[in-house]
Amino acid sequence: MSQIVDFKNVSTAGLESSPVAESLAGLRANEARYFMNKYKHEFTVVPAGESQEALAYANRVLKEERGIEFAAKPLETARFQVENIQFTYVFYEDGLGINVMYTVDDPKKRAVGFKLSEGMEVPKELEEKKFKFARQKSKLAGTIRGSFFVIKGQY
Repeated sequence: MSQIVDFKNVSTAGLESSPVAESLAGLRANEARYFMNKYKHEFTVVPAGESQEALAYANRVLKEERGIEFAAKPLETARFQVENIQFTYVFYEDGLGINVMYTVDDPKKRAVGFKLSEGMEVPKELEEKKFKFARQKSKLAGTIRGSFFVIKGQY
């Protein structure tokens, strides 16, 4: 069952099993606020068990581009298109949020982003790949650490 993420009244619904559920909920709400402010798009999430296609797509891009396979349990996904950009999000139990940003008409603007919830360690899968994380302050999520890589393949 899908749910629209409310960024005014942040809820941990769907994320309760995470040890950093509060900050992960803030991270998710931060993304929802961004899409509402920039695109007037309601950010809707689906339990990972009900969204195998979105999960398979994100996993394929991660594996084929960088050989990354996360051990953490995926809790929720989101998949939608705004303007000419397809977005796929996965929120993991350990507090990680990833997004695949894939422009339909411009291969130069395609990337995978990683955001770490406040209170979580860098996942070993990313530590091994030597990603550098920038810090960003968020009223909803505290301090978010983020990184990304450019997608080279066609998906």
